[in-house]
Amino acid sequence: MTKDQIRDAATLILVRDPDTRPHVLMGQRGAQAAFMPNKFVFPGGALDDADAGVPLARPMPGTCLKRVAEESERDLSHALSATAIRELWEETGLVLGLPGTWAGDPPADWSDFAATGHLPNAAPLRFVFRAITPPGRPRRFDARFFLADAAHIAGDPDDFSAASDELSHLQWIALADVRRFELPFITEVVLAEVAARLPDLAPPETVPFFRNDEEESLFLRLGAAPLSGRRTW
Repeated sequence: MTKDQIRDAATLILVRDPDTRPHVLMGQRGAQAAFMPNKFVFPGGALDDADAGVPLARPMPGTCLKRVAEESERDLSHALSATAIRELWEETGLVLGLPGTWAGDPPADWSDFAATGHLPNAAPLRFVFRAITPPGRPRRFDARFFLADAAHIAGDPDDFSAASDELSHLQWIALADVRRFELPFITEVVLAEVAARLPDLAPPETVPFFRNDEEESLFLRLGAAPLSGRRTW
C-alpha cells in the first residue's frame, strides 16, 4: 500500500427518525465522475489540510476519538470530523453546527459555512466504519464513515438550496428502500452496519475496518482483535 496514493477522507451518514422509520441522506454522483460515477452515495470527500485547524464547537465523544486514531500514522480525529462536516455543507448545504463566532478569518473552504454564524459541531458524530479503497482503482481513499442524527442539523433538513452541484438528486431515502438504488458495494456494507446498529446511536466500542493493501484484504475491527482474513469490495 503506497501512502502517497491514498487520500484520507470522511463520509457523513445522516439518519432521520432513527427510532421510527429511519431515512438516510444520499445523492447521485455524475456520470463523468472519476470515482464511483452514477452511484448513490453519502456526502463525503477528501481531507483538506486546513480542516485540522478549524475550531469545533464540541468534539466527538472520546471513544470515537480513540478509534479514529487507531491504526493511523498520525491522529486525524479532529481534522476528519471537520472534513465530514465541511463535505456535508458543501454537497448538501446543511449545517451541522452550533451558533458561534470564529476567531479570525476562516480558511477559504470554510468561509461560507462561517457566514451562517455557526461553528462546526462534531459532538453528534459516531465513528462507525473505515475502509481503504483496494489497489487498481482510479482513486484510492482511506475513508472514515461517521453516523449522525439529523436532529442536530441547524435549520431545515429538507433545504438543499446552498448545495454544490457535486451530488444530484439529493434526497432522504428510507433505509428499508435504499438497496433499490445503484450503490457502491462498500456503501451496501456500511448500510448493513448502520441498520444493525439503529436505533442505538451510542458511540460504538469497536468499529469495522476493511484494510486493503497490495498483499491482502483484511476485515478487522478497531478496538478488538482481527475477525477474519481476505475480502475485497
